[in-house]
Amino acid sequence: MSNSNEMYPAATAENIRQKADLAPKQIEAWRTFSRAVFKEGVLDEKTKQLIAVAVAHVTQCPYCIKSHVPQALKKGATKQEIMEAIWVASEMRAGAAYAHATIALEAMNNEDK
Repeated sequence: MSNSNEMYPAATAENIRQKADLAPKQIEAWRTFSRAVFKEGVLDEKTKQLIAVAVAHVTQCPYCIKSHVPQALKKGATKQEIMEAIWVASEMRAGAAYAHATIALEAMNNEDK
């Protein structure tokens, strides 16, 4: 790790290059896919970056958060919009946990039979 105060090692040009060198065809395919996904289409680039920020929080990817927050700002998102997107993600994650309680209820009810 480059900084002993950080839980995850910093993304650096060197480790990005090393990962690409280990799987060059895959990284090129992924980069092409990523460029296509984030290119303006029916959704504008700002909206796509706000979605990415929200998903990064649900998947708990610190690298994605550090990457997509600045990109969202560059595409015109406000700090308030970013925080609201994070709250939407938080609600969805909490809601999914609650919704899955139906599965637990089914399992409990099956044990009662």
